Amino acid sequence: MQDYNTIIGSIQMRLNGCQTRSVMDRYKIGSGTLNLIMSRYHANGIPIEELRMMAPKKVENLFYPQKNLQRKDVPLPDFQYYYDRIHAPGSRMNISFCWLDYKEKNPDGYEKSQFYEYFNRFIAENYGGQKVSMAVNRIPGEKMYIDWVGDQPELLTDTETGEIKKVHIFATTLGVSSLIYAEAFPNEKLPCFIEGCAHAVSFYGAVTKYFVPDNLRTAVTKHTKDELILQSTFADLEDFYETIVLPPPARKPKGKPTVENHVRYLEIHLVAKLKEKIYISFEDLNAEIKKIVAVLNKRSFQGKDFSRQDAFEKYDKPCMKPLPGGCYTACDYKAVLKVPNNYHIEYDGHYYSVLYSYCGKPAILKATASEIRICDQYNRLICTHKRSYRESPLYITVDEHMPPEHLYYKEVNSKDGNYYRRWASAIGPAMSELIDRLLKSSKHEEQSYNACAGILHKVKTIPKGAAEEVARKCIEINSCKYFTFKQMLKKMDVKELPEHSPGTLPNHENIRGKDYYK
Repeated sequence: MQDYNTIIGSIQMRLNGCQTRSVMDRYKIGSGTLNLIMSRYHANGIPIEELRMMAPKKVENLFYPQKNLQRKDVPLPDFQYYYDRIHAPGSRMNISFCWLDYKEKNPDGYEKSQFYEYFNRFIAENYGGQKVSMAVNRIPGEKMYIDWVGDQPELLTDTETGEIKKVHIFATTLGVSSLIYAEAFPNEKLPCFIEGCAHAVSFYGAVTKYFVPDNLRTAVTKHTKDELILQSTFADLEDFYETIVLPPPARKPKGKPTVENHVRYLEIHLVAKLKEKIYISFEDLNAEIKKIVAVLNKRSFQGKDFSRQDAFEKYDKPCMKPLPGGCYTACDYKAVLKVPNNYHIEYDGHYYSVLYSYCGKPAILKATASEIRICDQYNRLICTHKRSYRESPLYITVDEHMPPEHLYYKEVNSKDGNYYRRWASAIGPAMSELIDRLLKSSKHEEQSYNACAGILHKVKTIPKGAAEEVARKCIEINSCKYFTFKQMLKKMDVKELPEHSPGTLPNHENIRGKDYYK
């Protein structure tokens, strides 16, 4: 069973005309899985736009109903038979033909990806595996390869302590021209990695179809807590540059030999050159890196009469997409495994609200210098807040995020004496004087708020004239209290109006508290 992101992403890439292999590499799925997803997409007949609007779990259940989760017990093919046929003298048979032959004889047998996996295991167990090199015709402007230089030289001097610190050198190159970009960072953490990607794209002045990072912990991880952040980080990067992040297969460093070779090249021609000087800031160090890399890019290839820069201008750049408008803003990402019961997520000493229905669910907080964006586990935006730097208030709450009962109590607790005086003045002068005396009768005005609210809510159910008369009686006997008002209503036998009858108060007040949010 595949998750929502894999299902929607695979369909979108195929609809955009991406090759099957690209989709399989991007989402780490086999051709059988991809074919199954696309066949069920066409069978369902639901447009991709409608699928995006559906709940993720509903999409997953639509493509993988429970009845389809059971696997049949299928015996393994006779791999020795197929191995002998492939390696027979003069044979032109390959594994693809063997799978087609197997499926013809066993229609309910293993799909291609499973067949290939078990066949490779058979070879590794019985013949020690096989190592072959593949000749690759690279497509101009298609891929930008990304990696960190393995050597971490001590180049930066602390002016206060004299300590020499290590630096980490970020490097990218293109598939055809091999044009190099390099930059020094204090570490290899995610913010530096993303910033390096953005700077590299600006350096090239155009965007490739694919970004191919190494399987670094920065880029690809199996740690469940971090996977949520990394997935959303690269999704944001993809959306902004309209590209595809396509890591090579796990534990396959030769999946990107172009950048591996240039990492070794930079260790010799860049790092060795940098060690000849002393640097006191990253600005000085990166200025020197820029000069050295510019020389390397303009140096002619061995045995050729053109350089990396020449090849880039002639082959890669014309095939790359133009830069999007604006600059990519790197965010600080925070994964939340469960939204707390108070529906606020903490960041930098402040607490930002989300809709209360997200309590207990995973979420992703993205922080920029001016804004807080909160997304669900599928990287869909839930809400935004203006980032707060003030010491108070610590809780940044949007009223629409609160459950009805919380919002009602917030409204009640936000009232002051002037609020009740304005409310009473809408009924008449006697009621206005009654409420004013009641507010002044306590040592602290706040202690009278409940009594004021009780009287004014009582008034909403009786005629305005009767309310004024009862208020005058209370003033005459100098007993401006809720209990006296209630007893006077009973003594004068004042009849209540039908519920929700128009009239004793302005429309915005003429609602019962218990019905306030129905």
